[in-house]
Amino acid sequence: MDKIGILIVDFGSQYTQLIARKIRELEVFSEIVHPDQIGEISLNSYYGIILSGGPNSVYDKNSPDIDLDLSKLDIPILGICYGLQLLAKKFKGEVERSKKREFGYAKFHIVKRDKLFKGIPKEIKVWMSHSDNVVKLPQNFERTGYSQNCKNGSMKSKNGKVYGLQFHPEVYHTDYGKDILKNFVFEICKSKKNWTSNDLIKRIVERIRDDVGDNYVIGGLSGGVDSTVAAVLVKKAVGERLKGFIIDTGLLRMNEGREVLELYNKRLKLDVKYVDKSKTFLNSLKGVKDPESKRKIIGRLFIESFEEEAKKFKKAKFLLQGTIYPDRIESKSTKGPSAVIKSHHNVGGLPEKMNLKLVEPLKDLFKDEVRMIGLKLGIPSDFINRHPFPGPGLAIRIIGEVTKEKLEILRKVDAIYIEELKKNSIYNDIWQAFAVFLPVQSVGVMGDERTYENVVALRAVTSTDGMTGDFYWFEKEIIQKISNRIINEVKGVNRVVYDISSKPPSTIEWE
Repeated sequence: MDKIGILIVDFGSQYTQLIARKIRELEVFSEIVHPDQIGEISLNSYYGIILSGGPNSVYDKNSPDIDLDLSKLDIPILGICYGLQLLAKKFKGEVERSKKREFGYAKFHIVKRDKLFKGIPKEIKVWMSHSDNVVKLPQNFERTGYSQNCKNGSMKSKNGKVYGLQFHPEVYHTDYGKDILKNFVFEICKSKKNWTSNDLIKRIVERIRDDVGDNYVIGGLSGGVDSTVAAVLVKKAVGERLKGFIIDTGLLRMNEGREVLELYNKRLKLDVKYVDKSKTFLNSLKGVKDPESKRKIIGRLFIESFEEEAKKFKKAKFLLQGTIYPDRIESKSTKGPSAVIKSHHNVGGLPEKMNLKLVEPLKDLFKDEVRMIGLKLGIPSDFINRHPFPGPGLAIRIIGEVTKEKLEILRKVDAIYIEELKKNSIYNDIWQAFAVFLPVQSVGVMGDERTYENVVALRAVTSTDGMTGDFYWFEKEIIQKISNRIINEVKGVNRVVYDISSKPPSTIEWE
């Protein structure tokens, strides 16, 4: 029987999805499961298992565990952070609260270059995030590395089946982190590559066909990379039984609805219809300031709009959504005890009862994977390289109540901003750039007269997966020109500020 890939058990770390992504970059399938699901899984059908980090202590009363005799497993295991400590406990070692916590960078010394550390320098910089330490190794285990505050920073069983790391190889802060994971996946687990763009497309199309049968799919398309790739995949699976719609919520960017409609129908040969629902959405958002309430309202109206269109087709039973994996991670804890950050309109914003079933071809993919298969499908690069745009649109880029006047100002600001990024050939260097309309006004001077007008914030983030990100360092002349153009050309704005926060602790979007 063919092996599936690498199984990742999620103990609540915000980094768990990064482990999955790093392994998929090695072209090996990875799957995340909750500890409670272990008993339902045929573990020997995987090449290996990784136990993630987590916020708990292994001795906490309600700390997560796995009901499994690890000594009887016939596949390799790697424990990371909490996973290391759990392995130590289960194999009868000792874990204690550290006298000195380790958070951030640490110098790590490798004392035994085993298969896990093959080709890795003896001294590397790693990322630590722990308050407990393994103070006594289990019997038949040996130490392979240490840091200043962690004498047993890595370990392995003498039979070469079980490995543990106190640091996080999955984060980019750790030197040679991907190489360490590569060693586990290939040198120790003997995995075979099975996660290429062709594999992805084939699996997704087959799954769509099985789920949809001979029914119709109603597709909500925005012009963003996620909904575009999702639509092309569904079209590949069900052909003319995909009926696409662009719902103009009144919350789109300047001229976006009509422009995207032309691109879909002419360049991608998708049968897409334009539906103007802007009055409905804007009327429902009157007086609403809370961001979660805005998302819920928009999510409900999206579904109602699609259900209305679906009635025109007797076999329309499914709704296409461009949900990707980070959406689900941030919206709710789907496969582990990780924290809820915010609801996305196509995840947490959906009403509990719907007349349509969801088709989410991309729900287990990261953004870079979506772009990879989009290019493989022949979607033009200007589609693939578009910056992410949230389903709730400009509603969550207006802090506070959404009004027609604010939307008009924000559209103009956004258009100038993106135009300048493209003019200066830096648009593709940035993961996501956008403007935010702030709920404050400020004093200004224009033509020797006092003004009291609106403030907008600019945001530009560099990232590879949307899970972490840093603000973009603009050249002074570029950001200065953008600011000057906005203030001079957009009536109602007299101040521009730039957001220099990273994710974490901030999110990319403000709401």
